[in-house]
Amino acid sequence: MHISEGVLSPPILLTGAVVTIAGVAWGLKRLTAPRIPETALLSATFFVASLIHIPIGPSSAHLVLNGLLGLILGPVTFPAVLVALFLQAILFQFGGLTTLGINTMNMALPALLVYFVFSPLPKESKSLAGLAAFLAGALALFLSGILVAIELAFTGESFLAAAKLIILAHLPVMIIEGLVTAIIVNFLRRVRPEILFGEAQA
Repeated sequence: MHISEGVLSPPILLTGAVVTIAGVAWGLKRLTAPRIPETALLSATFFVASLIHIPIGPSSAHLVLNGLLGLILGPVTFPAVLVALFLQAILFQFGGLTTLGINTMNMALPALLVYFVFSPLPKESKSLAGLAAFLAGALALFLSGILVAIELAFTGESFLAAAKLIILAHLPVMIIEGLVTAIIVNFLRRVRPEILFGEAQA
């Protein structure tokens, strides 16, 4: 869901940069030394998952797993996503440096929203935890698609068709995101529950 350079208007790019700066500053304050390894691992997971993408007009469709990042990292999602997108822009020319702020906002802000809605996950019931994780994964991706579509729509009428296409193209990906997030969360509940119910939710 990377937005390419030279597409969005300067006010939208500036808005994304401001939100990202604020989010990263807050996330870094919450990033303690013991959480650095898991943050780096999830940032790498996001990096790899979003490498395989299908171009859709000025954007693209791919797995994101931002819902998973949000559930585990909370506010720390912002710096984790920023690092991954920066490396993708530098190494693979996905997105770009001028769109780094808006792309980070599009991925991290929905992750932060699902963190507040679905965190903490139900501890007692595996089925409820799986359902909450599925909804978190699907909703985070859907909200990211909505943000991209809104930004394209506000940039110009010529992008309206692409904005609608982006939302439609991500509907099946939402199901995959939700399933993958639910599987990973249920696995973590069995082997490392403290990741879901410990520091990450503090």
